Amino acid sequence: MANFLIELYLPRTDLAAFTCSARRARLAADELSRQGTPVRYLHSIFVLEDEMCFHLYEADSQDGVREAARRAALPFERVSEAVSAPGPG
Repeated sequence: MANFLIELYLPRTDLAAFTCSARRARLAADELSRQGTPVRYLHSIFVLEDEMCFHLYEADSQDGVREAARRAALPFERVSEAVSAPGPG
Protein backbone atom coordinates (compact mmCIF):
# COMPACT_ATOMS: atom_id res chain seq x y z
CA MET A 1 0.00 0.00 0.00
CA ALA A 2 1.12 3.55 -0.72
CA ASN A 3 0.45 6.90 0.89
CA PHE A 4 -1.62 9.54 -0.89
CA LEU A 5 -2.18 13.17 -0.01
CA ILE A 6 -5.41 15.02 -0.75
CA GLU A 7 -4.98 18.78 -1.05
CA LEU A 8 -7.78 21.29 -0.64
CA TYR A 9 -8.29 24.92 0.26
CA LEU A 10 -10.10 26.16 3.36
CA PRO A 11 -10.41 29.69 4.76
CA ARG A 12 -7.87 30.16 7.55
CA THR A 13 -10.64 31.36 9.86
CA ASP A 14 -12.67 28.17 9.51
CA LEU A 15 -11.15 25.67 11.92
CA ALA A 16 -14.56 24.03 12.27
CA ALA A 17 -14.53 23.21 8.55
CA PHE A 18 -11.09 21.61 8.96
CA THR A 19 -12.22 19.49 11.91
CA CYS A 20 -15.35 18.45 10.06
CA SER A 21 -13.47 17.57 6.86
CA ALA A 22 -11.00 15.40 8.82
CA ARG A 23 -13.88 13.56 10.47
CA ARG A 24 -15.63 12.99 7.12
CA ALA A 25 -12.31 11.86 5.56
CA ARG A 26 -11.89 9.21 8.27
CA LEU A 27 -15.49 8.00 8.11
CA ALA A 28 -15.46 7.70 4.31
CA ALA A 29 -12.22 5.70 4.37
CA ASP A 30 -13.65 3.40 7.03
CA GLU A 31 -16.79 2.87 4.96
CA LEU A 32 -14.82 2.06 1.79
CA SER A 33 -12.65 -0.42 3.69
CA ARG A 34 -15.71 -2.19 5.09
CA GLN A 35 -17.00 -2.47 1.51
CA GLY A 36 -13.79 -4.13 0.30
CA THR A 37 -11.69 -1.21 -0.97
CA PRO A 38 -8.82 -0.84 1.50
CA VAL A 39 -8.35 2.86 2.26
CA ARG A 40 -6.98 4.00 5.60
CA TYR A 41 -7.16 7.57 6.81
CA LEU A 42 -3.90 8.49 8.58
CA HIS A 43 -4.11 12.15 9.60
CA SER A 44 -4.75 15.74 8.50
CA ILE A 45 -2.81 18.99 8.57
CA PHE A 46 -4.17 22.51 8.12
CA VAL A 47 -1.63 25.18 7.14
CA LEU A 48 -3.50 28.28 8.27
CA GLU A 49 -1.27 30.88 6.61
CA ASP A 50 -1.61 29.21 3.20
CA GLU A 51 -5.24 28.14 3.68
CA MET A 52 -4.19 24.62 2.66
CA CYS A 53 -5.59 21.43 4.11
CA PHE A 54 -3.96 18.04 3.57
CA HIS A 55 -5.48 14.64 4.33
CA LEU A 56 -3.09 11.70 4.29
CA TYR A 57 -4.34 8.23 3.38
CA GLU A 58 -2.89 4.77 2.87
CA ALA A 59 -4.40 2.85 -0.06
CA ASP A 60 -3.70 0.54 -2.96
CA SER A 61 -4.44 3.24 -5.53
CA GLN A 62 -5.34 6.87 -6.12
CA ASP A 63 -8.76 5.72 -7.27
CA GLY A 64 -9.66 4.49 -3.79
CA VAL A 65 -8.51 7.76 -2.24
CA ARG A 66 -10.44 9.79 -4.82
CA GLU A 67 -13.56 7.79 -3.99
CA ALA A 68 -13.05 8.36 -0.27
CA ALA A 69 -12.70 12.10 -0.91
CA ARG A 70 -15.82 12.09 -3.07
CA ARG A 71 -17.83 10.30 -0.38
CA ALA A 72 -16.50 12.72 2.24
CA ALA A 73 -17.55 15.68 0.05
CA LEU A 74 -14.01 17.05 0.08
CA PRO A 75 -13.56 19.63 -2.70
CA PHE A 76 -9.98 18.56 -3.36
CA GLU A 77 -7.61 20.19 -5.82
CA ARG A 78 -5.46 17.12 -6.35
CA VAL A 79 -4.39 13.71 -5.11
CA SER A 80 -0.67 12.96 -5.03
CA GLU A 81 1.33 9.93 -4.02
CA ALA A 82 3.46 10.80 -0.99
CA VAL A 83 6.25 9.34 1.11
CA SER A 84 6.98 10.02 4.74
CA ALA A 85 9.66 9.19 7.26
CA PRO A 86 8.91 7.91 10.75
CA GLY A 87 9.45 10.22 13.68
CA PRO A 88 11.93 9.49 16.45
CA GLY A 89 11.34 6.60 18.72
